[in-house]
Amino acid sequence: MDTIAHIIKNQREFFKTQQTKTISYRLTFLKSLKQEIENNEQLIFDALKKDFKKSAFESYLSEVGMVLSELNLVIKKLKVWAKPKRVRASLLTFPSKDYIYKEPYGTVLVIAPWNYPFLLAIEPVIMAIAAGNTVVLKPSELTPNTSKILTQIIQNAYPETLVAVIEGGVEMATDLLAQKWDFIFFTGSTKVGKIVAAAAAKHLTPVVLELGGKSPCIIDDTVNLKLVARRLVWGKFFNGGQTCIAADYVIAKSNVKDQLIKALEVEIIKRYGNTPKTSQDFPRIINSKNTKRLIALLKNTNIVFGGVTDKDQCYIAPTIVDQPDLESPLMQEEIFGPVLPILSYSKTEDIEHLIWSLEKPLALYVFSNNSSFVKQTINKFSFGGGIVNDLLIHFGNHRLPFGGVGASGMGNYHGKHGYDAFSHSKSIMKRGNWIDPSLRYPPYTGKLSLLKKAFKYFG
Repeated sequence: MDTIAHIIKNQREFFKTQQTKTISYRLTFLKSLKQEIENNEQLIFDALKKDFKKSAFESYLSEVGMVLSELNLVIKKLKVWAKPKRVRASLLTFPSKDYIYKEPYGTVLVIAPWNYPFLLAIEPVIMAIAAGNTVVLKPSELTPNTSKILTQIIQNAYPETLVAVIEGGVEMATDLLAQKWDFIFFTGSTKVGKIVAAAAAKHLTPVVLELGGKSPCIIDDTVNLKLVARRLVWGKFFNGGQTCIAADYVIAKSNVKDQLIKALEVEIIKRYGNTPKTSQDFPRIINSKNTKRLIALLKNTNIVFGGVTDKDQCYIAPTIVDQPDLESPLMQEEIFGPVLPILSYSKTEDIEHLIWSLEKPLALYVFSNNSSFVKQTINKFSFGGGIVNDLLIHFGNHRLPFGGVGASGMGNYHGKHGYDAFSHSKSIMKRGNWIDPSLRYPPYTGKLSLLKKAFKYFG
């Protein structure tokens, strides 16, 4: 506790020096971070492999590559993003020049999850530093090898007064949340997100909460099922299904559901072999606790493919469950693993019943070549973000804000949206002195009608 308070005190004192508000200072340390990541690429791969058997390809695609891409973008664009933006003045305030200044919040806390332990720790840190803040990072204790290399990289790239890493479990997270912060960025479960929000509320601290939920994947009968199966297998079983925006369940048109299941079976075997346990490309579940949780979710369900488990090796095979009970734990909890329930619908009301019976999801996917059906689906349901005819890849476009709604989170980030998330937009009006209309000054007698006209025509 004393260590935390000491680090925060030192970061606050350093922030007051105003050095972090200098763009050249920020760029120096962003470039330093990039160099450290590039120098330690293999160590990062090794750590992710040790933590949950993640392949080098997936590690680069979803962790290292994404981080380097974000760093390159920020280094290139920061000077432009940081410039005060002039906005059109109102004639009611004439004469004036009006601006929006981007200002760092101060000392921020970033709490990272275990499922993408490098990406989801480093990307918020990048944006926090780009915006001029100081940062305390709490990586996940469930990925100790990745946390260790994260700490090493951060310590080599930054002084502790700018970025500090504090490792630990739930008790450490609780101690961190008990402190007063200027901003908190949290990625994790909805359950813990509520705890973070409650802690932040005590100090009226602004937050971004990147949570999860049961993200649906709707498939109608106008699609190429072979293509759908290929994309669905990739999107669902990538990272062993441990992705907050993975399709949690499928709602398929009843007349193609059986064909879809067969296509999925063929595709799973094609990608991971008859024994996915021996595949170098299929990750493990993060720990025995989550493995046991997934095994429990499969009880009393109609498993039509897969279902092989090994709790000692934290292995769950790619598994398809046909028509699970909507009241079952499988359909009430976020799965967060390689288990795919397949439900069916005959009419759009069936889809509404399913989706509206659950909290607002982080993502929604719809596979269809029927433009009116797609438009109706996108407009009807509330969700964080989604894709038509694919999965996951919207996360990779920095121009799209990434975030949830309702139980799946609040606030967003990525690219310029991430810079904005860690910045306060400060409004500045520079008033001219060469004219000073007397309308606003007392006495007001006889001025009301003129005031109404001013609001009507110049507001």
